[in-house]
Parts: sequence; structure tokens; C-alpha cells
Amino acid sequence: MNKLQGSINNIITSESLSLVYILVNNTKITAIVIDTPTTNPLLQIGKAVTVIFKETEVIIGTGTNHTISMQNKFVGPILSIESKDLLSKLIIETTVGKITSIITTNAVKQLKLVVGLKVTAMVKTNEILVTE
Repeated sequence: MNKLQGSINNIITSESLSLVYILVNNTKITAIVIDTPTTNPLLQIGKAVTVIFKETEVIIGTGTNHTISMQNKFVGPILSIESKDLLSKLIIETTVGKITSIITTNAVKQLKLVVGLKVTAMVKTNEILVTE
């Protein structure tokens, strides 16, 4: 599990959903929460929170200019790659800390991923969990 420490910077609410903006080392991370500031005391601007997401939800791209809808992007070099027959575990050093990704070994080969290569780790907004 990837765990990052940050604080809530902004909240946009519509009906029973909130789009929560969290700052982690000056990097904005977004999360969709099925709650509102009036129903969940965690959802307060300035509140220190932990951002959590699974390694299997981290998508890897090479280069740094990805024009896609994903807002949570973390750029950095690959620190390590552990490959097995089907899956590989990558650890990427980013401005928010180390991000772990589990992708197929075939994808590692297709993208020609090697230790030291600068990549972008991406996580969909709806895969981010916010806790205290």
C-alpha cells in the first residue's frame, strides 16, 4: 500500500460527493470521497490526512508529458525493479516520496523500463483513499 502524508487544501462538494484536494510536498493529489464536510469531520481544509492507494492502481508512463485525464501524476526515476514471470514491482522516487507500482512484466519489457529511467506514476482520482 502507498501511504503519503499531506493536508486538505480544498474541497468541492456536490450532493453527497466531495472532490478533495490534498497537498503532499507541494504536489496536489485529488480524491473522490462519498461524504461531505457536514457529514464527515475529517473533511476540513487544513486537516492533516494520509493518502492511501494500492500498488496495483499505479499506472506507469515513460517521459513526462502525458495528455490524459488522470490528475494524480508523480514524476521520478525508477529506484528498483523486481520482476517475476507475470508481475513486476517498481519503486519510483518522486517529490511526494517513494511510490510503488505493480504492473505486468510484459509491460516492463514493452516500455523498456530500467532502473534510473524517469517515468510518470499515475493514479486515478477514484482510487485514492483519504484517512486520518
